[in-house]
Amino acid sequence: MATILEKAQTLISANLHAMVDRALEANSVAVMKQYIRDAEGNLAELEEAAATVGGEVKTLERRYLEYKKKSDGLDRNIDMLLMQGKTDLARAAQNELNSARRLQEQYHEQWVRQQREYEALLNARLKLQAKLQTIRQEQKELEALLELAKSKETTVRAIKSLDDLMGVGDSDIARMGEAIRNRLDRATAYSEMYADRLDNQMDEALGSAEIDLQLEERKRRLGLAEPAPAEEEETTAADTATLEE
Repeated sequence: MATILEKAQTLISANLHAMVDRALEANSVAVMKQYIRDAEGNLAELEEAAATVGGEVKTLERRYLEYKKKSDGLDRNIDMLLMQGKTDLARAAQNELNSARRLQEQYHEQWVRQQREYEALLNARLKLQAKLQTIRQEQKELEALLELAKSKETTVRAIKSLDDLMGVGDSDIARMGEAIRNRLDRATAYSEMYADRLDNQMDEALGSAEIDLQLEERKRRLGLAEPAPAEEEETTAADTATLEE
């Protein structure tokens, strides 16, 4: 019995603040859950022990009252026997009364002792129940705090990554954008240069063709142009037809 009371007393006197600190350091409520499991186990033992001792208390009380009643009856009978002059019977009754009173005292002492033990068990049970209730509430609050802490840590990491983008990241992006714009400017310059060259080539080609046409026109006007082979064939065919007619 003392062992159960010692276990209960150890759990009852557990330092809640130290327990919470350990749970926070470990970033887990496992230490509190283990405490709850231990306390629930010891509470069950306490309740079983209290029920056993409570039954013994009632038994001892009943036996004490039985022997007290018997002692009181013997005491009255001895007086009556003496008044009737029955000394031998009074002597035997007195001997029985002495034995009954010894048993009465023994049961009374045991009853009182077990009653104190029973009250101690009930008191420890109530304290352990109250401590368990407190720990369960603290566990829920601690779990909520840990979840909040994890959420805050996630937020901090996100903000830090944004800070990186807004800091070094901005300069990198700006540098990349400047490089792209430089490439675009260079490509534009090349495009304009090639476009000008193409325009010149087209102008030169068109100019040469126009001059050739002008010279051919002059040759025809001067009679210097040579007739095309197709035109000669057509002329020959026309002359032949005329002769045949």
